[in-house]
Amino acid sequence: MQLSAAPYEERLTAPRSWWLLSCLVGVSMALVLAPFGTLPLLGGLAGGTAVAAVVASSYGSVRIRVVGGLLVADEAKIPVAALGEAEVLDAEEARAWRMHKADPRAFMLLRAYIPTALRVPVTDPEDPTPYVYLSTREPERLAEALRAARDAA
Repeated sequence: MQLSAAPYEERLTAPRSWWLLSCLVGVSMALVLAPFGTLPLLGGLAGGTAVAAVVASSYGSVRIRVVGGLLVADEAKIPVAALGEAEVLDAEEARAWRMHKADPRAFMLLRAYIPTALRVPVTDPEDPTPYVYLSTREPERLAEALRAARDAA
């Protein structure tokens, strides 16, 4: 597999507050099981925290990569040759594209806790997807990686 000219990789991790909420879920489970004794209380604390942490971790394990002439966003693999010029979206514009400007046919990898995004039109005439919307903390860097990969292809 040939690597792109400007490799890019980003993991859309969950915010720190979600980890605090995982601990609070564990405490809640411990309080629910407290009437049954100390052992169930400790089991609820450990089990509730672990389950909530696994949920937060799995939701935040999504990756966006530009590698080998492909844009890989979660499980989607899109050739950069089928993509147009990327549009960097600030927080306000990203919110608009998540809500009233959104097209239901678009591929959207969004995380509401990430304010900025990138919108890339799909130029393949056989693909019904009008654009790709990607939540990203570094939209300029991702746009540059896509441009470099498209130029290299």
